[in-house]
Amino acid sequence: MSLAAMDRLLPPEGVPLYFRVAGVGVRTAAQLTDILITGAVAVALFLLSVAFDLVTPFTATAIGAMLFFVIRIPYYAASELVWNGQTLGKRLMKIKVVSADGQALTTQSLVVRNLMKEAEIFLPGTMVLTLTTDALVPSLISLTWILGVLAVPLFNKRRQRLGDIIAGTYVIHLPKPVLLPDMSETNRPLTATQSSYQFLSHQLEHYGAFELQTLEGVLRSANRAKGPAAYKQQKETLAAVFAQVRRKIDYADPVPDADHQAFLEAFYKAQRAFLEQRQLFGDKRKDKHHTAENGDVQ
Repeated sequence: MSLAAMDRLLPPEGVPLYFRVAGVGVRTAAQLTDILITGAVAVALFLLSVAFDLVTPFTATAIGAMLFFVIRIPYYAASELVWNGQTLGKRLMKIKVVSADGQALTTQSLVVRNLMKEAEIFLPGTMVLTLTTDALVPSLISLTWILGVLAVPLFNKRRQRLGDIIAGTYVIHLPKPVLLPDMSETNRPLTATQSSYQFLSHQLEHYGAFELQTLEGVLRSANRAKGPAAYKQQKETLAAVFAQVRRKIDYADPVPDADHQAFLEAFYKAQRAFLEQRQLFGDKRKDKHHTAENGDVQ
């Protein structure tokens, strides 16, 4: 897929990342999956309450709706907080929520986008389902509102619904980090310049496979033949990436400008070896958020 067909996201590290924006169809499938999951839990609790004679024929509808509401509200926000922008439905569909400004997702943004989902879909939908033909005007107003908010993602590039626009988020297809083999050959020796750069284990703790793949893409691009203008731009990119990596890992030793690429190649090999060693012990580090997911302090 060409870069023109993808969305550009600029994280704090300064290296642009490209993602495929999740379409309305896959998001709807994820939403229906989540509704089935929360609905199944609500039904189980409803049947449990029936077994304990807590439900009467007059209160069955109200209690069922209340259970679905009470389970649904925390489910979306809590699951996206725990799984870094994913619910169970999104995990199955391999999509996730990201921040539009490239920063880490915040609790506030995830809560806001999911509370807006109530105002956008669920509450108007409940009104449509519960109102009678005698209340035709409120039903039509609710239905018009639902159709309007469903149309919003069709008219913006990132397919954002109202909740995403307010929270500053959007949904992407989950990238699949693949560490390509030709830059990781163990029998490929380091050059003398690369060998002069050594990295301690605590300096290799910060990144995961996703960032390593991004760095690999930068290095591959630097090794291709380029014209004068492209070569200059690539040197500037390497300098920016070098500065971000050096700051992140707190590398204090001096590095000449001419050695930025050699430094990054040495760091790439050391980081890859570190991640592969960690994976042998069952520690799969998908991205730089792995420490937060494991409950450690970043």
